[in-house]
Amino acid sequence: MLTWTLCVCVFVCVFGAGSPLSCRWMDHKFTQFSENYLNLVDTMAHNSTNSSQDAGVAFPRELYSQVSKAAAEDKVSFTVQVLNEVETLFNKNHSLASWEEKTADDFIGVVNQQAEGLHSCIRSHSHKKHKKKLHMSFKRLSHVLDTMGHGAESWELIRKEVKAHLQRVDSLISSVLNAN
Repeated sequence: MLTWTLCVCVFVCVFGAGSPLSCRWMDHKFTQFSENYLNLVDTMAHNSTNSSQDAGVAFPRELYSQVSKAAAEDKVSFTVQVLNEVETLFNKNHSLASWEEKTADDFIGVVNQQAEGLHSCIRSHSHKKHKKKLHMSFKRLSHVLDTMGHGAESWELIRKEVKAHLQRVDSLISSVLNAN
């Protein structure tokens, strides 16, 4: 009986504690930070010019579809990369964007905190083939900014694309939390 109890305890400690499903950040902070950065990206739209144009970069739907079928830790790792790519993109010169500088700074800060918090939930770096594809998608967005001169219209296009990414990773992590 004692051996059985010990085996169960070891199993729970090894597989439960190391699982992204038991990550305190995801359980207690993810939703709060996700709502915060989605509200900030919406606020940026309220202060922005309205453009019906799209960024000319195909949204990586197939990549998200593949990741949605992956293991929980892969979903978290992918989300961390998306957040890091968003932060890198928004650290470019956005002085010509029509939103307030403080809103953009707050947005970058919240995205960074979310990425760091989620990063603490993963043990390994997985989905290497997805990393390159995702990076190339954001590189194309960066090229749109460069081509259009970092103006208000180009930043509005990027803001819309980034919002779509943030909504998709929110859905990915929600699927992990709901599987718990």
